[in-house]
Amino acid sequence: MLTYDTLLFDLDGTLTDPKPGITKSVQYALARFNIDVPDLDILAPFIGPPLAESFHNYYGFTPEQAQQAIAYYREYFAETGLYENAVFPGIPALLADLRASNKRLLVATSKPTIFAERILAHFDLAHYFELIAGSELDGTRIDKAEVIAYALASLPTPAYQNAIMIGDRKHDIIGAQQNGLPSIAVTYGYGSYEELQSQQPTHLVDSVAGLATLLEHGTTISASI
Repeated sequence: MLTYDTLLFDLDGTLTDPKPGITKSVQYALARFNIDVPDLDILAPFIGPPLAESFHNYYGFTPEQAQQAIAYYREYFAETGLYENAVFPGIPALLADLRASNKRLLVATSKPTIFAERILAHFDLAHYFELIAGSELDGTRIDKAEVIAYALASLPTPAYQNAIMIGDRKHDIIGAQQNGLPSIAVTYGYGSYEELQSQQPTHLVDSVAGLATLLEHGTTISASI
């Protein structure tokens, strides 16, 4: 029987589906470098990891180019892409039920905190969370392990010992492990089953309904790793 009372949620691909806004923002940034990517699906791997890492991995940008690309990305994202987003069906009800059960809810995202706060407020989800922890606009605290450590530092020790990280990419699972936390990998987001399984999360679920069953009843409708 699960007894996790403190739940850290990733944002993109876990609570909301940000694909249109993120991919269009990346498309806009790349166009400023005269790189034309008409197919937004090609840019879906940018969802989740730190942007600098993705611009380097997928387009070979130097650190300086990656920072300039992030600045271009934010030109579009801050005004338009932020709201080209949708809450996954079932998430509001799940958060309400968890809070009614006296669970402590936090967000731990690589997205800048200011954007995460605006997104969650826009979708009327911010009030469910005790803390919304993200990266800084100056490029610090972008590693998921650092974000999780920052979130955990806000908790009293008993809560820290009873926490679990929930996310859809390997960075969430690795970050949890580096902080000594168990993890739940969700496959309805943007990490493939193979990507997530390779990191050996504590649990793996394939739907919001499966996540709810695991968190609320201590059982899972998908196999644990």
